[in-house]
Amino acid sequence: MTTRHPNSRRLVYGHATNHDCLAFVDADTAAGEAAEIRALAAARTWGEARQVQMTHLWNPAGPDCYEEDDYPDDEPFDITEVGAVVDMSWPEMVTARALSVLPQDLQDRYGEVVLTVHDGKYLEVPLDGEAELVAELRKRGYEVTRDDELINLLDGVGLGSVTA
Repeated sequence: MTTRHPNSRRLVYGHATNHDCLAFVDADTAAGEAAEIRALAAARTWGEARQVQMTHLWNPAGPDCYEEDDYPDDEPFDITEVGAVVDMSWPEMVTARALSVLPQDLQDRYGEVVLTVHDGKYLEVPLDGEAELVAELRKRGYEVTRDDELINLLDGVGLGSVTA
């Protein structure tokens, strides 16, 4: 069992392939978010998709987004055809999360804020700054773990091939 410093934070980071840069997320919620993404991707019918319980994310196939009249419960479900997934607004752009989990001075030193036309802004952290940034975070008491697969799942990469 690891004892964490009371002011520490746990982060997961990795190479976000959609933006070819590093992304950082809160490790305390990342696994739960990934489980929700997998559960929705595994739904076989619209009824199952509507019933997926979301704690960390919003359900883009839920009753707030689609009426049962639009897609009956027994109609086959394909996550890659859901509007919010098609327009890439779900799940949230993973590279945007660094703006809330990294200290401001480290954002300024290691990244550059990029404004996108549709999804707002994100922090572009070049891959070549990884070792120095991770060392600085650890020096400040952060627990930092690299997991490229998790980062890309949280970014919606490969949703059509995600299984439960």
